[in-house]
Amino acid sequence: MQKKIAVINDIAGFGRCAVAVSLPIISYMGVQCCPVPTAILSNHMGYPNYFIDDYTDRMEEYIGNWRKLKLRFDGIATGFLGSVKQIEIVKDFIDTFAHKNTLVIVDPVMGDHGRLYATYTEKLCDGMQELVRRADIVTPNLTEACRLADVVYRESLWRKKDLYAMAERIASFGPSRVVITGIPQGEFIANYVYEQGMEPQIIRTHKAGAERSGTGDVFSSIIAADAVNGVPFHKSVRKASGFVKKCIVRSDERSVPKTDGVCFEEILYQLKRD
Repeated sequence: MQKKIAVINDIAGFGRCAVAVSLPIISYMGVQCCPVPTAILSNHMGYPNYFIDDYTDRMEEYIGNWRKLKLRFDGIATGFLGSVKQIEIVKDFIDTFAHKNTLVIVDPVMGDHGRLYATYTEKLCDGMQELVRRADIVTPNLTEACRLADVVYRESLWRKKDLYAMAERIASFGPSRVVITGIPQGEFIANYVYEQGMEPQIIRTHKAGAERSGTGDVFSSIIAADAVNGVPFHKSVRKASGFVKKCIVRSDERSVPKTDGVCFEEILYQLKRD
């Protein structure tokens, strides 16, 4: 039977992020992608103006119909969550639809470059930490990992033992696999891969081009699809980081505006299905 992943995230009509990224990538990797919208936007918030329809009050009715169908999922993946209520809805979703073999993948989208997003209050950060306790895999960037582990953020000079301590702290909440992404290392960007019972790894790729919207969604979508397909974690991280770099390079070649994300569609065929 074909594997299924429920993806809980917003839907932006323009800008290539969130569900607009997850749906084609997870589908291409041979897994059925089943979106649960948290909000509907005309385009993501990185543009000067946007329309947004907060879907919080409709989520429970939407999910309720899935409950009537007695659906089950091989994976449940979460992205940006904009309120404590949404986090509570997601926790209930996991309790309802996960079975003993369901993998929960949490991308704790809270901030970047040492700063939390404006919407993230202390209460919301605490709620995200509670959600991480229900995850099997978490994919925080360096800023988010510092917040989850209660470590002071710094841009560079991260020693292996520091990264290990931070990943181990996050894993102590519950997840068995942690990848800390976007660690600057000179001309490289590194990902620290922690898996309980395995030797940690640092996977590095050369920096390429400028930062773009949606690259985290590309990365986490690959991780989620690979997880339910049984691909080893370190191999999946290497694949995801390499593919993100290729997307950035191709987008720069095509002079795609940074707010428009990455043109992954043109190189989707390079995303090997294991």
